[in-house]
Amino acid sequence: MGALFSLWPKTESFRTWFQPDPSAEIAPLAMSGGNPYIRALMRTISASEANDPNPYTLLYGGERIQDLSDHPDICLEIVAGPNQGLCTTAAGRYQFLTTTWEEKAQQYHPNPSGWWWWRQYSFSPEYQDKVVYGWLQDPQAWNTDIAERLEAGQLPEVLERLSGTWTSLGYGIEDNVMTPFLEEIYQSLLAEELAQASQAP
Repeated sequence: MGALFSLWPKTESFRTWFQPDPSAEIAPLAMSGGNPYIRALMRTISASEANDPNPYTLLYGGERIQDLSDHPDICLEIVAGPNQGLCTTAAGRYQFLTTTWEEKAQQYHPNPSGWWWWRQYSFSPEYQDKVVYGWLQDPQAWNTDIAERLEAGQLPEVLERLSGTWTSLGYGIEDNVMTPFLEEIYQSLLAEELAQASQAP
């Protein structure tokens, strides 16, 4: 499983170019429904990986894509951090690498188009969410039940488990200015998601 390089590397020189705002509102999910604990986690991941009012169109470094019919598969040079000089295809709200998206979309995308080997997996906001939601809901993917751990109040354990994939979650290789606030952000988002779930018909 390929790691997802953080959108905002941790070096100070890069931070002077872009400062994520820890107090900024985290964009709601495009998908509807689902476990509020997982929904809050997804928004927390994106707070660190793609903190932007429209995170679904982001490429590494802040460039944008218009065509979301598929993963853009554009490799951009990493300008700072431990992977400086390499290139990354990280894209979208969850900064999916092309290879990771292809693998996870095959498993969790609910509505691919085409047939057999010619299948295409829409990278639209709703499907970015649904693929990540399916992935996080799959206990076999993480060797634990993520929702169960969150409901038990074990957010640090969950973030550590996910940090090999999303490297800015506090236990990976690319902390950024949002990382220290993630537990606080999660609790705020969880309260929001629980309140919305309680109002659902």
